[in-house]
Amino acid sequence: MEMLLFRSVTLPNGLNVLAEPNSTAHSFAAGFFVRTGSRDEMLEAWGVSHFLEHMLFKGSDRLDWEAINRIFDEIGARYNAFTTQEMTAYYAAVIPEFTTPLVEHLHELIRPSLREKDFETEKNVILEEIAMYADEPGQRAYEKLMELHFDQDPLGRSVIGTEASIKAMTQPQMRRYFDSRYGAANTAIVMSGKFDVDEMFGLIEQTFHEMPTGELRPTRQSARPSGRTDRIVDPKLNRQYTMAMCPAPSAQDEDRFAARVLADVIGDAEGSRFYWALIDPAIAEDADFGYYPHDACGSFFLSLTSDPDKSEQSLDIARAELARVRKDLNESEVERARNKIAAQLTLGSENPLGRLRAIGSEWAYNRKYRSLDEDMNSLMSIKIDTLHRLLERYWFEPMTTITLGPK
Repeated sequence: MEMLLFRSVTLPNGLNVLAEPNSTAHSFAAGFFVRTGSRDEMLEAWGVSHFLEHMLFKGSDRLDWEAINRIFDEIGARYNAFTTQEMTAYYAAVIPEFTTPLVEHLHELIRPSLREKDFETEKNVILEEIAMYADEPGQRAYEKLMELHFDQDPLGRSVIGTEASIKAMTQPQMRRYFDSRYGAANTAIVMSGKFDVDEMFGLIEQTFHEMPTGELRPTRQSARPSGRTDRIVDPKLNRQYTMAMCPAPSAQDEDRFAARVLADVIGDAEGSRFYWALIDPAIAEDADFGYYPHDACGSFFLSLTSDPDKSEQSLDIARAELARVRKDLNESEVERARNKIAAQLTLGSENPLGRLRAIGSEWAYNRKYRSLDEDMNSLMSIKIDTLHRLLERYWFEPMTTITLGPK
């Protein structure tokens, strides 16, 4: 692999600038990663992080929503944003000829006017989105599982908020949240792909030096799982959705790479233990086992979809597979999972936009940089003994379980 020369600088106002140039790339990607999400919201402003993500695209004092989006289109940008429990990101990719216009336009994006009229209009969009999710059984079950598993911790709240919280939210509340969370000290601008580092650093220092420092996000505490069980009966459904969650390594834990390999062995879409035990014999229609890292905690996530009459059988088989993997894990399946994840990492990183998300997410969780080579070395060092040690720390208990369906 080519060694990429990473550079970073922190401006006097606290803004973190991270750059990973790649002279062989054919595009340039840049974006903001803000260390705030639904886990950082006060209950009276539940859903404000995601709502604010929408509002940044409604315009600044200088540009309205139409101009903000038109300029992205004029430079041929592929642009988007996302909000999670713990970060919010705004990003775009262009051909290298438009590096300067893109960075300048991101500066415009990060200074939203938050007009009252736009706020009320977008509130209706969010309410429609909440109604849409309510019609998706998988989403309903997942959000109820998170709420049940993390109990009173904000990590268990829906990222999008609720109908009641969005209706009650005011524009001044959003402005206060933006002013406190979207400061330079809590934000990184990340760049990857083909660009002149010195030129971009100079542009960013000139453009962003007046960005307010704001407040650093407080340190998050580990969330304690509940291990409870709940059932939601909905006679209108014709499938049974079973989901479960149990503790796993955090985003700061070195075992996070091993957890990802273990999850692939157990529940990847193809060739995993769940596939052969549940999908291949047609006991379940979908069977997944994944790994979700968070700040100071993490989760293994089980999801099954089946005929209602087979739901209990599906969960029994899934639990049996989780017990069995502790006893008969073999080197060949570890190698298969490790190589599959290595391919995903490598292929994703060939695109500057893929590297951008990897660099930004690592900064958001750990305030540091990891190269692709470092990630690959950590991944390829995982052996069967590594997973055995992981299973001694995490044995899939306590497990929080929820079912949604007609039974």
